[in-house]
Amino acid sequence: MSADSLKISAPLPTVPVSVVKGRELVRLIRESFAAVEPKADELAQYFYGALFAVAPDCRDLFPASMANQRSRLLRALVYVVQMVDRPDELVTFLSQLGRDHRKFAVVSRHYDAVGVALLAALKRFLKEKWTYEVESAWQTAYGLIAKTMRAAAQAETGPAWWAATVLEHRKLTRDVALVKVRTEGLLPYRAGGYVSVEVPQRPRLWRYFSPANAPRGDGELVFHVRAVPGGWVSGSIVNHTRPGDVWRLGPSMGVLNVRPTTTKRRLLMIAGGTGITPMLAILDDLARWKRNPPVHLFFGGRRPEDLYAYDDLRRFAATAPWLTVTPVTEEGALAGGDRGTLAHAVTQRGVWRDHDVLVSGSPPMIQATIAKLLAHGVELERVAYDPFTLD
Repeated sequence: MSADSLKISAPLPTVPVSVVKGRELVRLIRESFAAVEPKADELAQYFYGALFAVAPDCRDLFPASMANQRSRLLRALVYVVQMVDRPDELVTFLSQLGRDHRKFAVVSRHYDAVGVALLAALKRFLKEKWTYEVESAWQTAYGLIAKTMRAAAQAETGPAWWAATVLEHRKLTRDVALVKVRTEGLLPYRAGGYVSVEVPQRPRLWRYFSPANAPRGDGELVFHVRAVPGGWVSGSIVNHTRPGDVWRLGPSMGVLNVRPTTTKRRLLMIAGGTGITPMLAILDDLARWKRNPPVHLFFGGRRPEDLYAYDDLRRFAATAPWLTVTPVTEEGALAGGDRGTLAHAVTQRGVWRDHDVLVSGSPPMIQATIAKLLAHGVELERVAYDPFTLD
C-alpha cells in the first residue's frame, strides 16, 4: 500500500469545521462504527497499513508482531464510541492516553498521520455509507481526540517512563506469578489504576497491568500476571522474570478508583481472574479509611483453582465487616460460592441499582457483565471499567 493509493492530499486539521454537532454527531459515530464492527479486524489491519504508508517512521514505534496492537486499537475505538456522549470521562481517558504515548516519542505529525489513516480505513469499509455527514462527524471526533491527547502530553512535566527493579518473583499457581518491583522515584497512581509495562526479555512489547496494592511511600508495586496462551510478554514474565531485572513502567491510567470525598454509595466489584488485581489495590486503600462504604465483591473464574486470591480475600473480609466476598466458578464449586458466569451470578444475587459498579477482567467478560447489568436496570453512568487492563 502506498500513500498515493490512499489519495491523501493534506493532513487532518486539528479541529475541523463540522456540519454535524451534538446528538447528531454521536448518532453518526455510533451507527457508522456499528456498520464496520463486523469487519473490525480487517479495518485495523488496513489502518496500520495506511499509517505506515503515510508515515513510514511510525513503524519503528511498534513491535514486529502487530496482532496485539490491532486488538488494542479496536478496544480503544470501542471505548471512545461508547463514551462519545460522556465527554468528561472521555477527556480523562484521552488525556491519560496522551501522557502514556510520550514513552513512544510520539510527535505532533504522528497524530495527523493517524487521523488520515483512520478516515481512510473507515471510508474503505463503510463504502456507500461513507457520506459527507459521516466524514464530517469522524473528522470532528478525531480532531478533538488528537487535540486532547496532544495537550495532555505537552502539559506533562513528569517522566515518560520509570525504571523499576524486580525485587521478588514467585508462582501463585502454575500460570500466575506475583512480581514485586521498586521504581526509581515514585510513580504517581491511584489504587485501581494500571500502567504499561516493558520487560527486558520482550523489548518494545508494552503490556498493561494493574498493581495489586495501593500506593506506598517506598515505591514498591506488586503485580499478578497470568501466562495467557500465545502471550509473549505474559509468558515471559511468569516463566523467565528474575530478581534484578529492570522493567520500564509508563504513567498511570484508568478510571477504577474510589475516593473518600466522592464515594457515598455502596460498591459492587466484579472481577474475573487476574482482573482481581485493581480490586485488591482498592481494598488495600479502603482499609486505611476511617469509614468505608459497604462493598460486595464477586470474584470469578472457570475452576476453583483459578480463584488464586480467594483465601487471602476471605481472611481480609473476616476483619473487614464492610466487605462481602462471593466466589463464582463455572466448573466445580467453592463453599458459599455460586456456579455459572459472573454476569449470571451477580444479577441472580440481587438488584444493584443503588450501587456504584467496578468491573475488571477479560474484554468478553466485561462486555457480557455490563450488558447483563444494564438489562437489569443498572445505569451505565454507574458502571466503570478500563479497556486495557488485560492483554
